[in-house]
Amino acid sequence: MKPVLYAAALACVATVAHAQETEIRVHYAIPTIWAETQQKLADAFMEQHPDIKVVIDGPAESYADGVQRLLRESVAGTTPDVAYVGLNRWRILEDRGLTQPLDDYLGDQAEALGYTPALLSLGQYEGKQHALGTSASTLVMYVNPDLVEKAGGSMDTFPTTFDGVIELAAKINQLDDKTDGVWIGRHDWRFQSLLGSHGGRPMNENESDITFDNEAGFTAAGLYQRFATEAGMKSYGQNEARQAFPAGTLGIMFESSSLQKAFEAGAGEAFAPVVKPLPIATDDTSRVYFPTGGSGIVMLTKDADKQAAAWEYIKYVTGPEGQKIIVENTGYAPANAKVIEDESYLGEFYAANPNSRVAHTQVATYAGPWYAYPGAEGVAVTDLIAASLVEITEGEDAKATIEDLAETLRLQLGMK
Repeated sequence: MKPVLYAAALACVATVAHAQETEIRVHYAIPTIWAETQQKLADAFMEQHPDIKVVIDGPAESYADGVQRLLRESVAGTTPDVAYVGLNRWRILEDRGLTQPLDDYLGDQAEALGYTPALLSLGQYEGKQHALGTSASTLVMYVNPDLVEKAGGSMDTFPTTFDGVIELAAKINQLDDKTDGVWIGRHDWRFQSLLGSHGGRPMNENESDITFDNEAGFTAAGLYQRFATEAGMKSYGQNEARQAFPAGTLGIMFESSSLQKAFEAGAGEAFAPVVKPLPIATDDTSRVYFPTGGSGIVMLTKDADKQAAAWEYIKYVTGPEGQKIIVENTGYAPANAKVIEDESYLGEFYAANPNSRVAHTQVATYAGPWYAYPGAEGVAVTDLIAASLVEITEGEDAKATIEDLAETLRLQLGMK
């Protein structure tokens, strides 16, 4: 072989070998929803990209736990290359300078790839694209139609107001000692959802002040107390509630649309769960927003070769093929316009899964950003919100508690 050709051949072999050795580590959270889906995404991606190996880290139990782990790993120098983080958590990583902007990779092809301005907004901060949405969910009502019927109600005339839901839940709660009428978690995202239903917002646009200490916030927070006092809501936690509903002992559960598949599987042949949209509590529907739960994906690696491989993975899981896998296996709504517009991806799925269409339509109609409280105390203040919601549920005055909470958050976040 001629020297030039031999050198070229060696270079080619070296390039292939190098490509085959490209390995990226992927972090994710909430294995109860994501474990099986993460493996399916990795397998499907590697089948199309045999030169890239995806290694999935052991999962974090929650998005909050996950971001704290990533912060610790950044100090130890063991940060993964790619991470799925809560849509309200990636800003914490950006604030530490850990996220690698994706603008150069997107270029001017973002909308052509299915990333609409609304979807892009979920991962933007100060003009930079730090994350791309991978899954979307909003708060919906899961309903046990058998319990509704036993309580004298009907799914055909299911209430569309909070007053009506509370009245029905009270009747379900009175069926017997083992049956509960309604449950909602004392949690920042769920409170933001109720707030958005009333036309409120947690903060102003430039994040310089808290704005939920108003009538919308007082009324939204007051629902927790009304659920308890008027409909008999029990004080058990999230895990117990997520067991109670598919077990058939909870009539109405306000919960993430991402749990649809899990609840349907858990109920089995016992009953068929029905998804209903969250009630709209304001006459000005232009003010309604439901914070978009779910996850965004960020690139953390600073290595050029790994960045190229990481972008191929990110582009796949946020593209139509990856989004189809996510929707069909988790119950999350898609975060790519193409997979919604082109019926070849999910047309048959929606026909067979009317509950999904309800949830995904709500995302498309009212989805908005999941407000992340800024700064180093952003995660800590969500615990304060949860604690205040517990106090309100247990009988503390909603207006006074929310006013005190708002003042505390202003001080905690350096707004005063």
